[in-house]
Amino acid sequence: MKLQCVFVLSMGFAALSAEAQENPIQHDAEFYILKAQHAEQWAQDDLAVNEALAAFRESNGGKAPNIINILIDDVGFGDMGIPELNAVRGYETPSINAFSDEAMRLVRMYTEPSCTPTRVAQMTGRLPVRMGMGNTSVDISGFGLPGQEVTLAEVLKGAGYATSHIGKWHMGDIAESWAMNQGFDYAQHAVHQQGQLDIFNDDGVREQVSVGIGDYDPIYTIDGWFRPDPAAMLTVIEGEAGKPVREIRMEPGERWGAEKYDEMNQAFQDKTLDELRRLSGGEEPFFLQYWPMIPIDSTRTGRLGPESANAGLFVDKMQLLDQWLGELFEEVDALGVADNTIVVVMGDNGHFTKYSPQSGFSAMIFRGGKGDTSEGGIRVDAFIRWPGMIEADGMLNSIVHVSDLYTTLARFAGATQHIPRDRLVDGVDQTAAILFQDEQKARRDSVIAYSIHTPQAIIKDQLKLTFPGSIENAILADFYNLYRDTREEYPVSTEVGAWGGAEFVRILGRHMARKEKFPDTSPAYGVPYEGIENLRPETQQAVEAFKIKGASPQQ
Repeated sequence: MKLQCVFVLSMGFAALSAEAQENPIQHDAEFYILKAQHAEQWAQDDLAVNEALAAFRESNGGKAPNIINILIDDVGFGDMGIPELNAVRGYETPSINAFSDEAMRLVRMYTEPSCTPTRVAQMTGRLPVRMGMGNTSVDISGFGLPGQEVTLAEVLKGAGYATSHIGKWHMGDIAESWAMNQGFDYAQHAVHQQGQLDIFNDDGVREQVSVGIGDYDPIYTIDGWFRPDPAAMLTVIEGEAGKPVREIRMEPGERWGAEKYDEMNQAFQDKTLDELRRLSGGEEPFFLQYWPMIPIDSTRTGRLGPESANAGLFVDKMQLLDQWLGELFEEVDALGVADNTIVVVMGDNGHFTKYSPQSGFSAMIFRGGKGDTSEGGIRVDAFIRWPGMIEADGMLNSIVHVSDLYTTLARFAGATQHIPRDRLVDGVDQTAAILFQDEQKARRDSVIAYSIHTPQAIIKDQLKLTFPGSIENAILADFYNLYRDTREEYPVSTEVGAWGGAEFVRILGRHMARKEKFPDTSPAYGVPYEGIENLRPETQQAVEAFKIKGASPQQ
């Protein structure tokens, strides 16, 4: 009977695979270069994946796995999961280190250079340049993720998942971009990011973390709208899909500072645990997304929690976050859902090196940090755990891009048929490589690294090209062998360029040609904060000022 059930479920996966062949996901050009060479092996791998996933479902009462996705802000490669490197830094992350021993490390996980584009890529499976979301906004901006984008939450909902999002979001300040309007049944998240909530709040001004906002003489100021008031901006919102959205924990006239920031972060942690308990008691498989806003915490005002020998502002909060994630992992065990739950833990981009050394973080293994396309900017720690399915304490050294989580998690969930076919999807299905811990089964060997809307580098195998001013002529480009030169300090341009220059230019050329069939579009534009039923008077005034300043392209 058991074998019969597995066979039936496997046939179900095979049927989906056949349907996908008739109406395949549209990928970027390099996917097809690899497929032309490995199509037969990929077909065999797909059958093996189908069998493995069918066997899991049969053992799990026919249900797909739960998924918990944790995305941590501004943490570079090597800062989690390796106690020896913790010791080098002078701090500890024992909970994440223990988790890493139970998980597979994705050694070559590439993200985008900053918060918003990485989150867009993970949620849509698409490079953020595809819909004009490659930049990071701090202030009121009047744009965001378009409603026609199909998020991972929407894909999973199509397969019967219950969905919740807690914490950071940072993909727009217009209603259609918010999580509860992008596939999540429930969401509680900040509208903006730590620039508003941590850096240029009242305590940040007092401690000189932010200069020129509140420490000036208003007598000499004529333009009262030049300096943003973080307390007047929308802070944290909460709502369910299709229901009213409200700002929470903020009263009219109330100021924002370090105490409010700490309160918010603790509330996100508490709510995540509450949602885990609620979702675990339901009948549907669940997708719980927790995007913390610490370790970024730039003031000393009212600081509580564990202290480290490092004593950096971010590093100490990293220890607190490690405690919180430990509580989350323990609750997963206590609820008895660990064996049927996939847990992803990763960073969103490299360190915010402008805050080194006081943050306690600085470039370590790789050069550079947040905002640039150096390895230090776009290589992050990434772990994925699925007991009994993914090798514990394993390593995958293939190139993986953050967009691959979109297609890969959809495949694990049996939701691939809900991925749109009418647009280009950059994420590729890496299930075979991950399930069988086999680099030869990977379906990506390159990444094009963008800075906002401009390609700045191509990574292919262990080689990296960084474009000069003109990207047509690779003779002037710098090439690096990333295995020999992790910090990109010793170009091997002559050695590689003599044979590889033209090949790298062809990669970019194929990528740009594919854009002719699937052109980039723009983000969604609209009135900031529209639809919030309890908008504070000072927030309404800030929106009116924004409209008059004409910051929105619609004005």
